[in-house]
Amino acid sequence: MTLMEKTGTPVGSYAPDFELPGIDDRVHHLFDYLQNWQVIGVVFLSNHCPEVFTYLDRLKHIQAQFEHQGFTLVGINANDAQQNSEESFNNMKRFALEKQLNFPYLWDSTQDVAHGFGAERTPEAFVIDRQGVLRYSGQIDDNPQQANAVSVPYLQNAIVAVLSGQEVNPKSTKVNGCVIQWRH
Repeated sequence: MTLMEKTGTPVGSYAPDFELPGIDDRVHHLFDYLQNWQVIGVVFLSNHCPEVFTYLDRLKHIQAQFEHQGFTLVGINANDAQQNSEESFNNMKRFALEKQLNFPYLWDSTQDVAHGFGAERTPEAFVIDRQGVLRYSGQIDDNPQQANAVSVPYLQNAIVAVLSGQEVNPKSTKVNGCVIQWRH
């Protein structure tokens, strides 16, 4: 780490609770996900980040691959819509429709959830087990540019490990991507 240590929830601790509006006009609560799923993947997204665009098909594939095994993916946008109107709630709805997201997309307008997780970039992934414990944080895989050149699918490996009751290794990875646009 640099002089500024990453803040947020460390792996092995309880994930920060959330209650956020989704593009489906419903309120989504972590507690409800914990009641219904064995593993929850939270990915901080953006409507304009090029790295997010390169991962969208992979994220949709991960959701489709694991949804019948007790997993769900949840996208969260915490970017400040005042700095970039592309990040507004209405544009999130448009984005999800255009990109045909197959998972919930939630709006963290206060940025409290992103701060609680310690999210810094988009896309940044977190894996939570059924007890609400954060088991992984970091990048989705080791090749943002080319899906067919991935050698280590970190997020998928973490999901498989948690679903099978195994330890996640590695527990965290360094994330590349767009910096979350924080409110001033």
